[in-house]
Amino acid sequence: MLDASPDPAQGLPLDAEDHALIAAAREVLSEHYRPLRHMVAAALRARDGRIWTGLHLGATVGRLSVCAEAVALGRALLEGDGSVATVVALRHPKPEEDDRALAVVAPCGACRELIVDYDAEAMVIVPGPLAPLKIPVRSLLPLPYRR
Repeated sequence: MLDASPDPAQGLPLDAEDHALIAAAREVLSEHYRPLRHMVAAALRARDGRIWTGLHLGATVGRLSVCAEAVALGRALLEGDGSVATVVALRHPKPEEDDRALAVVAPCGACRELIVDYDAEAMVIVPGPLAPLKIPVRSLLPLPYRR
């Protein structure tokens, strides 16, 4: 008999909690967007259901920039239990781009490592072929760095 349950690595459809997470990131980015300074917002839902948000901290010296996911995780660690059930990041279009819609983006490689380090069972909302999907962070980072 075949298992009919969906393969999480192929992506799961979003539920109401996931849409609320996207809305939280959208609200932060809509309120705080500043070209080349605050281009990405993230929202992280802890395992207890609380939501923590973060904003990309752009810097003139690029390597000093801090990703929105890291800011959200820092808040979850300081103000909550530090767990990560699900995380999402939204990107504001650059000034020269025609499409002005905020878009779900996958976390960068450094953020993938960071999320795995703090909660290897976390789920991440990423762009899908038709709509955003939820996948395990491990599927984005099958061979994480280990000391």
